[in-house]
Amino acid sequence: MSNIVKKSYKVTGMTCSSCGKAVERAVKKIDGVVNQSINMATEKLHIEYDNQKVKFEDLEKTVKKAGFNLLEDVKYSKIEFKIGGMSCASCAKAIERAVNKLDGIDSISVNVATERATINYDQSKLKLTQIRNVIEKAGYKVLEKSENRNASVDEDKIRKEKEMKTLFTKFLVAVAFSIPLFYIAMGPMVPSPIGPWPVPEIIDPVTSTLNYALIQLVLVTPVMIAGNKFYTNGFKALINKSPNMDSLVAIGTLSAFLYSAYTTFQIATTDMVQSHGHHQLYYESAGIIIALILLGKYLESRSKGKTSEAIKKLMGLQPKTAIVVKDGREIETPIEEVEVGDIIIVKPGSKIPVDGIVIEGHTSVDESMLTGESIPVEKNIGSKVTGASINKNGSIKFKAEKVGSDTALSQIIKLVEDAQGKKAPIAKLADTVSGYFVPTVIVISIVSALLWLTVGGKGLEFALVIFISVLVIACPCALGLATPTAIMVGTGKGAENGILIKGGEALELSHKIDTIIFDKTGTITEGKPQVTDIVVSKNVDKDYLLKIASSAEKGSEHPLGEAIVRFGEEKNTGFMTVEKFKAIPGHGIEVTIDSRNVLLGNKKLMDDRKISLGDLSKKSDELAIQGKTPMYIAMENEISGIIAVADVVKESSKRAIEKLHSMGIQVAMVTGDNKKTANAIAKEVGIDIVLAEVLPQDKSNEVKKLQEQGKFVAMVGDGINDAPALAQANIGIAIGSGTDVAMESADIVLMRSDLMDVPTAIKLSKETMKNIKQNLFWAFGYNTVGIPVAAGVLYIFGGPLLNPMIAAAAMSLSSVSVITNALRLKGFKAYK
Repeated sequence: MSNIVKKSYKVTGMTCSSCGKAVERAVKKIDGVVNQSINMATEKLHIEYDNQKVKFEDLEKTVKKAGFNLLEDVKYSKIEFKIGGMSCASCAKAIERAVNKLDGIDSISVNVATERATINYDQSKLKLTQIRNVIEKAGYKVLEKSENRNASVDEDKIRKEKEMKTLFTKFLVAVAFSIPLFYIAMGPMVPSPIGPWPVPEIIDPVTSTLNYALIQLVLVTPVMIAGNKFYTNGFKALINKSPNMDSLVAIGTLSAFLYSAYTTFQIATTDMVQSHGHHQLYYESAGIIIALILLGKYLESRSKGKTSEAIKKLMGLQPKTAIVVKDGREIETPIEEVEVGDIIIVKPGSKIPVDGIVIEGHTSVDESMLTGESIPVEKNIGSKVTGASINKNGSIKFKAEKVGSDTALSQIIKLVEDAQGKKAPIAKLADTVSGYFVPTVIVISIVSALLWLTVGGKGLEFALVIFISVLVIACPCALGLATPTAIMVGTGKGAENGILIKGGEALELSHKIDTIIFDKTGTITEGKPQVTDIVVSKNVDKDYLLKIASSAEKGSEHPLGEAIVRFGEEKNTGFMTVEKFKAIPGHGIEVTIDSRNVLLGNKKLMDDRKISLGDLSKKSDELAIQGKTPMYIAMENEISGIIAVADVVKESSKRAIEKLHSMGIQVAMVTGDNKKTANAIAKEVGIDIVLAEVLPQDKSNEVKKLQEQGKFVAMVGDGINDAPALAQANIGIAIGSGTDVAMESADIVLMRSDLMDVPTAIKLSKETMKNIKQNLFWAFGYNTVGIPVAAGVLYIFGGPLLNPMIAAAAMSLSSVSVITNALRLKGFKAYK
C-alpha cells in the first residue's frame, strides 16, 4: 500500500517568483518528498510526499528556515475596510502590527494612498467586530462601506470632498491668525531700509513685553485649535507605542507653545529683563508650522484624489437605470434592481445597462470602452452585449445574463481596485523604513537637543529650535506615498489602455521580462481559419469552384468547411442545391451537386480514390510549407482545384514582436500544430524559438524549462487551456475579449486582441518603476539631507541654523512633490 499523499499548504511571506523557487528548492531536499510546485498566484505549495517519512512539522521547519511561513490550507475569508485617520506610512504599519497580533489573521495589507485595509482571516477563529475594535483601539476609524459599489464610490467621494473642505477651512483659520502672529513676532526684528516693521506701542516687544507675549498667545490659540487633529491623533499614536507623523508635529509645536507659555508666565511674574524676554517666544513657529502643514495636507488630499480618477471614469460608464419589460409595459428601473432573466429594451444612442444576449432586433454597438476597438460591432439575435457599451443605431431587446458585480465592467473595476490596493514588493522597503522611522526621529531630536545643550554649550532656547526643527522636517509621508501613488496612477493608466494589471507585484516585475512565450492560435493568429488561396486546374473557373465548394460545405460543421462557406458568402457566389451528402470521417465529404459527383477533403481522400493531383502537386507542397491546409476538390474523379485554409496572423503580431525585439526581449511560440505549420508562422512574424506539437497540459513544462535556464518568463495566451502555463510563468498575460476579464491564472489581462498591448504593458511597468525609484530617491534623499541640517550640522561649520518654519514648509512640499511626480504617469503613451 502506497504512503504517498498529495497536499496543498499556504506559504506566506513570498514577494516574487524567486521566493517560490527558494521554497521549492528547500522542500525538494527533504527525504520522502516526491514532487513539489509553488503557485505564486494562490501562494500555495502543492506537494507529494511519503507521509511515513515526512511530517508537517518537517515541512514547516524547512520553509521557515528558507525565510517563509507554512500554514495548513485553511479557507480564509477576505474582507476590505476603508480606514480613516491615517496620515502616513507609520499609521499603516501600526494598523498592520495591531491586527497581526490577533489569532486567525493570515495576512493584512494597509494602503495609505487608497485608505484601504485588505485582510485575510479565519472566520472560525475571528469575528469582524474583533478586527474592527483592534483598528479603532489603535486610534483609527473603520468607515462604513455600502454594498453597492456605485453608492460606495459616491459616499467615498462625498466623504473626501467633506474632508478637503474641512482641511481648507482649518487652513484658512490658521492662516488668518498666523499672518498677524508672524508680523507681530518677527516684524520688530526684521531689518529694512526704513528700520524694523512698525507695531503699535501697546504691544511693543521692548516697552510692553507682557502685552507683546499675550497677544501672540491669543493669536496662536485658534491656530492650535484648527490643528487639533495633530494632537488627538499624534498623542493617541504615542500612547499606543506607534508614533506617526502627527506625533512629530504634535510634540514639536506643543514644545514650542509650552516653552513660550512658560516664558510668558516668567515675564508676567518675575523681573525678567524685558529686552531679553521677547526673544524666547516661539508662538509664531507653532502657528506657522501648523498652517503650512495644513496647507500641505490639503494639497496632498487634492493630489491623491486625482490618482484614483481611473476608477471614477470606469464607474461613470455605467448607466443609472434600465428600461425593463414587465407584463408588456416598459418600466424604467434602477440598475441595482435589474435581475438575471429580465427583458431589457435599449434604444438608439443609449447605453446597454448590463450584460446579456440579444433576443430581438439588430444594431451596431460601440464597445470601445471595453476593447479599445473604435469600429462598432454588429449585433443580431443571439449576439452577446456588454454593459456600459453604447447602442448606436437600432433598437434591441435582450435578456439580462449578468448583473451587479458579475458584469464585465464590474469585474474590470474590481480588478483595478484590487490592483491599486495591493502592495508591490518595493513598497515593503518603504513600509519597513517607515515603521522604524518616527521613533528614530524622536530619538535623534532629543539626542541632538541634549548634545547642543551640554557638549555644544548652547542654551535651552537654541536646543529647543534644534528639537523642533528635527521633529518637523522628518515627515514619513513622502516615503509612504512614494510607491502606492505611482502604482495607483500606473494601474489606472493601464485600464485606460485596455490593460488590466492585477496588482503592484505584476506591475513591478513586468519590467524584468527577458523572454516571452506566445500561444499561437488566437494569440499570434486570429484563431479563426480563413481561405487564403484558390488554385484551379485548367478549364475550371475559380468562382464556379468556390460556389461548388461552399455549397458542398454548407451542411458540414468542420471549422475548415465553415471557413469556405464564410468566404463564399463574402464573395456573394450564391449556393447550389446539394442532392446527396455523405461525410467521410477523417477524410472529407462526398456530395452530388449540379448532377456532378464532388469530393472535397484532404490528401488521404484523394489517395483513397486514386485521384492524381497532376500539375497541382507542386503547388500543394508550397501551400503546406507556408503553414496552410490544402483542401482538394475533385469532380467526376478528376482533380479540379485546391482551396487553402489557414489561421491567419493578426495584423499587430509582427509589429509587436519587432517592438519586443527592440526592447531586448526574446520571443518564443508554443503550439500543438505540426512543426511545418509552426515554423511557417514563426518565419512570418519573426519568432526566435518554436515549440511545436506541444499538448495543452505540457505547455507549463515548456515555461519551466526556460525558467530553469535562468530566464524571467512571461506567457501570453487566451487564458483557457493556457491556464497552467500562465500560472507557471513569472508573469501570466491573458488575451481577453473584454467579456471574460477575471482570469484567475493571469497577472495581466489584455482586453483587446491587439498584441501591441504586450510591449505597452512592459513599457508601463518600466515607466512606473522609474517613477517609484524617483519618488523613493527624493523621499529618502530629502530626509537624509534634511535631518542633519535640522540637527545643526551646517551650523557647526559656520553655516545657517534651520528655522522650524522653513522645516515645516519643506516637509509639506516633499509629500506634494512625490504625488505630483506620480501624476506625471498620466502622460504615458501606449504603443500603436
